[in-house]
Amino acid sequence: MHTRRRTVLQWGTTGGLLALGLHAPGAAAYQPDAWPAGLFKATSLRAIADGLGLRLLRSDAVRVTGPHIAEIGAAVPVGVECTSPGVDLLGLAVPKNPVALVGLFELEADAEPQVATRIKMAQSSHVYGLARSGGSLLYARKMIKVTVGGCG
Repeated sequence: MHTRRRTVLQWGTTGGLLALGLHAPGAAAYQPDAWPAGLFKATSLRAIADGLGLRLLRSDAVRVTGPHIAEIGAAVPVGVECTSPGVDLLGLAVPKNPVALVGLFELEADAEPQVATRIKMAQSSHVYGLARSGGSLLYARKMIKVTVGGCG
């Protein structure tokens, strides 16, 4: 009896969350052709900007958050935020990683331009925070030293 009740609860919860996700206003759906081919194969900041069709500009409006020293490179807490108006995309890049572009986050028009996540880092490196504003890819960087682990 206990096993059956647990199964019913699990399926009910899963179904409820699935329905919520499918019908939530503004919910993003995976679109495999939404990004230019090869964007996640870029090995430099310049290549990422070119892949998005934007000009690259260093900016004080972008701020990267994260530890100065990461004890384990497998899960480094990082974030990016931007105070520039009209930001509709945030991203993170680590050029020394096997895949430099760690992630891109599209923002709704009224969203606060700030994201935080955990990333893998192959070795000590600069972590770049990216923000699309107008026709530019704004960026800032922060050096994070990895002492153990990584994704190499």
